[in-house]
Amino acid sequence: MRIHRLLAASAGLALLSAPALAAELETDAAVDVEAVIVTRLPSPPQTVLGLTTITADDIAERQAAFAADVLNTVPGVSLSRNGAFGGVTTVRMRGAPGDKTLVLVDGVVQNDASSPNGGFDFSSFDLADVERVEILAGPQGSLWGSDAIGGVISFTTREADGWRASLEGGSFDTLRATVGGGVSRERFAIGASAAGFRTDGISKAANGTEADGFESWTASVNGRVNLADRVSLEGRVRYNRSKVDLDGYDAVFAFGDTADQARSTAWTGFARLKADDLLGLDHALTVSVYDLTRDSISAFSSSYDARRTDWRWTAGRGGARDRLAYVFGVERDDTEASISTGATADLGATSAFGVVRVSPVRRLTLTAALRYDDPDDFDAKATARLSATGDLGAGFAAQASWGQGFKTPTISQAVCDFCFPAGPSTGLRPETAEGWDLGLSWRSGGGRVFVQATGYDLQVRDQIAYGTGRYVNIDRTRTTGMTLSGEMRLGAFQFKANYGYTDAVDDKTGARLLRVPEHAGAVSLGWRGEALSALLTIRAEGEQADSNPSTFAPQARDGFVTADLAGGWRVGDRVELTARIENLADERYQETLGYGEPGRAVYLGVKIRN
Repeated sequence: MRIHRLLAASAGLALLSAPALAAELETDAAVDVEAVIVTRLPSPPQTVLGLTTITADDIAERQAAFAADVLNTVPGVSLSRNGAFGGVTTVRMRGAPGDKTLVLVDGVVQNDASSPNGGFDFSSFDLADVERVEILAGPQGSLWGSDAIGGVISFTTREADGWRASLEGGSFDTLRATVGGGVSRERFAIGASAAGFRTDGISKAANGTEADGFESWTASVNGRVNLADRVSLEGRVRYNRSKVDLDGYDAVFAFGDTADQARSTAWTGFARLKADDLLGLDHALTVSVYDLTRDSISAFSSSYDARRTDWRWTAGRGGARDRLAYVFGVERDDTEASISTGATADLGATSAFGVVRVSPVRRLTLTAALRYDDPDDFDAKATARLSATGDLGAGFAAQASWGQGFKTPTISQAVCDFCFPAGPSTGLRPETAEGWDLGLSWRSGGGRVFVQATGYDLQVRDQIAYGTGRYVNIDRTRTTGMTLSGEMRLGAFQFKANYGYTDAVDDKTGARLLRVPEHAGAVSLGWRGEALSALLTIRAEGEQADSNPSTFAPQARDGFVTADLAGGWRVGDRVELTARIENLADERYQETLGYGEPGRAVYLGVKIRN
């Protein structure tokens, strides 16, 4: 197929040309050793296999508004949404369904407990206050417990020092505004931010003619204070409200334009008390809360609520550069959600975990994690993970990991909501998973060139599905795949390329899993001068198995190639004028079969900061 050959060639070019180009590059740049926190134990990113990191600079260069705008180019990650601008957006990692991706904001779980499968909707997650995104692929049950079968996506919000604001408008009568600021000192910090987005949009249904609008509002407040030399208290509250017009099924069950609408209100927050070097350990006690209300307005209107409270204590020693580091802790999670009848039900779990990283010799790093989860209503489960990174010299490194994951039935599945005959599920077992990774990477002496190849396998057993009127455990699914990625910096230019091959199938039937393209990837070329900057991003996906929303019959969704161009012009030290063209070639395509995506769109804006 033309698409996957193009992607493979692009990624292969980066891999093959990097060593030759390295001799021509400057070698005075240091390797980025900023600690990764999604691993529970602060770790150098080069020791974490299956990791992708998106920084605030990456978000700004792409002029991304929502999380899906940056996740759609991550290798091994596939995205599907029920129409642009607010349509339900699901992220699949390594072929696993979207409910098997655990989503965190500042360590607080965001997955929707009132959703039948417990997944997370990325459609209105605004990036205005986000400093860093860490995507860790593969089963991570030993780190985060239930739901982290495909992987974990962790968002870290910003502690601002100064202020910034932006305004952007463009196609489809779209308008976005952000403002934020704060004061950050050694003894204390306080800040706030807000973002608003609205658009007339396009039809959610590809066969529709009526535009479907979308509005989203996000606000956050954060603070930190040092109570003593080694004791601090910090916290954050984040709020989001969204409203989106939807398309669906009319009175005769024909798919197309409807007057349906969905509204949601969510807030999440945490308070964390930290005490360093107490009895030789660094301690943290965190209390986090999450509350969500979803309203569906249609001929069959419904409303759902979900609430989660999590208590977590951790203690550990060692940082990202230390040869020995470890952390251990205990957690208590309590979740409550409503179901279709209006009744509420709850689930809870008590957990203990530990992670240790050691470098027995200078060129070898070993990491081990073990976790024990004891759900209130299901059998207890222990999960483990082992990984190793070896420095082979001359910039080469080899990595390997093996891990386990599991997922307890959701509240809807446990009480068997929408089941016939009515009544709780019996004999429903938690899903389990096991996976491994093998990786080889090379980094130039100055860190200006980095290439990596990773192969992986993921098996999910007892996957839960809705069949013959009830939720049941089905036979296992399996994903095998590989990713290739490369990055080069040469003066003012930066080149990135990645390619992912994903073979996700039902092990019993051999059928491909839905909405997982076998071939996908992206290429970007960026340039930053003293005043001007530009970034061209090309994204491609091959054909994928899907389901036709009009006939419910299996049908392939065609592959596509799209390109976006973003640029900026800095006027002085504080002002930048921005411009962005999305879908540069005006490609007609669908992320999800039957749902519309916009043609060429143009946006202009201004950013101001002190």
